[in-house]
Amino acid sequence: MPEYTGRFESTVPYYARFRPRYPSALYEKVAARCALDGHGNLLDLGCGPGFIAIAMARYFAEVVGIDPEPAMIDAARLEAEIAGGKVSLVRGSSQTLGRDLGLFRMVTMGRSFQWMDRDATLVTLDTIIEPRGAIALFGERSLDAPETRWRSRWEGIAKKFADPNSLRRHWSNPGWEPHEAVLRRSRFSEIERLTVTVSRRSTLDELVGRAYSMSSTSIATLGDRREEFERELRAELLAVSPSGVFDELVESAAVLAFRAQ
Repeated sequence: MPEYTGRFESTVPYYARFRPRYPSALYEKVAARCALDGHGNLLDLGCGPGFIAIAMARYFAEVVGIDPEPAMIDAARLEAEIAGGKVSLVRGSSQTLGRDLGLFRMVTMGRSFQWMDRDATLVTLDTIIEPRGAIALFGERSLDAPETRWRSRWEGIAKKFADPNSLRRHWSNPGWEPHEAVLRRSRFSEIERLTVTVSRRSTLDELVGRAYSMSSTSIATLGDRREEFERELRAELLAVSPSGVFDELVESAAVLAFRAQ
């Protein structure tokens, strides 16, 4: 296995507790579009605590989750036990993928794809995805709406304290190449985008926890600046909503990529 950096180790308890899940309606759209019928295998690459793997398990015969962070594998195992999902968990990464894992009808990724050598990963995935299989990249964005005006304050403080390496791998960076552009030059060049828009309500503590769930503002990244970060974040958010309750309009999306026929 390539050298392990431990980038996400300190995020694990916050990720499992505070990172929002994708809506079930989005999984249902993916299943309908891809005619998932309980057969075939799913690989959730960079599975984290297993949110996607567990939610998609009912559409496949077998599900494998793979992640380089041992604590994430432990968290995914616990989540699967709680949910009653049948998920096999393996420590590994995009660089350790091989035919020994088997063939897959679908490979899913959440926010993990941005950390990979995306072109090289897609070449490898071409060898383990079935001929009519697909890649599904899950993500979300906060929509511009009156109730979401607190978001710019939250992002401003996060950017001020963030790990610069994480910012370079973020969609808001003008120099960042979108996933769709990378997919278009791969074998998986036929792209579709499915979306579901939902309203979400969070407390101040939940937003602080969500910040700690991200590698760019993890406890490990912040180090001795953690107290300053949290103090500024709470002050900025309370200035917008003194009640400590925050509404958000969110578009959750799945980018589906198929081989050109």
